[in-house]
Amino acid sequence: MTQQFDYDLVIIGAGVGGHGAALHAVDCGLKTAIIEAADMGGTCVNRGCIPSKALLAASGRVRELRDQHHLQSLGIQLGQVNFDRGQIAAHADNLVDTIRGNLTNSLTRLKVEIIQGWGKVVGNQKVVVKSDAGEQTVTARDIIIASGSVPWVPPGIEIDGRTVFTSDDAIRLSWLPDWVAIIGSGYIGLEFSDVYTALGSEVTIIEALDTLMPTFDPDIAKIAKRVLIDPRDIETHAGRLAKKVTPGSPVVIELADVKTKEVLEVLEVDACLVATGRIPATDNLGLEAISVETDRRGFIPVNDRMQVLSQGEVVPHVYAIGDATGKMMLAHAASAQGIVVVENICDRPRDVNYRSIPAAAFTHPEISFVGLTEPQAKELAKAEGFKIKTVRSYFKANSKALAESEADGLAKLIYREDTGEILGGHIIGLHAADLIHEVSNAVAQGQPVQSLTHLVHTHPTISEVLDEAFKRAAVGFAH
Repeated sequence: MTQQFDYDLVIIGAGVGGHGAALHAVDCGLKTAIIEAADMGGTCVNRGCIPSKALLAASGRVRELRDQHHLQSLGIQLGQVNFDRGQIAAHADNLVDTIRGNLTNSLTRLKVEIIQGWGKVVGNQKVVVKSDAGEQTVTARDIIIASGSVPWVPPGIEIDGRTVFTSDDAIRLSWLPDWVAIIGSGYIGLEFSDVYTALGSEVTIIEALDTLMPTFDPDIAKIAKRVLIDPRDIETHAGRLAKKVTPGSPVVIELADVKTKEVLEVLEVDACLVATGRIPATDNLGLEAISVETDRRGFIPVNDRMQVLSQGEVVPHVYAIGDATGKMMLAHAASAQGIVVVENICDRPRDVNYRSIPAAAFTHPEISFVGLTEPQAKELAKAEGFKIKTVRSYFKANSKALAESEADGLAKLIYREDTGEILGGHIIGLHAADLIHEVSNAVAQGQPVQSLTHLVHTHPTISEVLDEAFKRAAVGFAH
């Protein structure tokens, strides 16, 4: 390290992305500091993936034990199943404390300096940290901005944190409303509808777009509606705008036509979860000091090496990762981006292959996907002049799924007809979140479908759903 800088690398934000970058930087011999104004672990650990998985695990168990029809099919009879809301909430809290502690300890153990306070870029290779103790200036050869995101609340919606709230408050599970409206049918809305219905609440899902679950592949959304929505205490309003939401008892929601904005219906519910996505937390980071302007949605512009751009030109020594860049708002994508940055800093050029990064919704059953949906793949094929093919394999033909009496599900592969290159993989069913990695790893390694047909899967396991899909896809290619 050159003596002119305090650190080789300073990271603003200690979420999963910043943490991943710091660990890899230390592995590469870089003297590293990480700046955090709030809780170590950021959104994922404190208000996102970690606590929500704890709630889903507990509520999922309640749903399972109350599903008499399913249990009877296995020859099991149970008496009454009760739960304690406070203890379920405490399970999530305890998990957050444990994971946050582990994350902080891993940084401390590797001698990453943790600086508490608000980090702001004040010039080339220079950051000021403001805290209650005052201000300190640190210099670094390279800077990574990993400032994350916050829930987005559309205009017209008033939040009070108790009756109308975002996922930040929902994960506390401070009470169980009898009737809760959820605005948005993306993975956050779906996961919370799973938790609430398992614990006895009625749910109304409001989606502004014409179809429910608009970000999912249409085949997956169709099955998800059949297994995650129709049999449960959920009513849905697609193509409806929650024009005005007023907290209180009851919460009053004005539903309007998306195009005309005319109010068509007024709902009165006990609570409302606003799950309309997230926006970058990029204010007050000092970006103007390095002539960087965020885009109209507030994201920091970067290239595939995660270098920050000013009017299309690379700003030397400044990188941004994670939700603040808006490339893929997933904790593990942020971590992957952080590792790519460190590789580039160490003169080992790498960029991010977004098409190989998987994602999952931890509903019961789970949904997972990697790459493009079928409509997206068709669009690409049209633009680039090739043809696509799709194959589907079903859980109801899988011995292990039948043994578990959980045979609702589908795996779908989308690939190029000419080369066999995998463009997308989509799974709904038991353990979908774990299964998808077989597809994502194939995409990352550039393996076409025909090279996967001779892989051997343990029998009987759910993984054979993918074995079947690979074999079906490989038909038509010379082996």
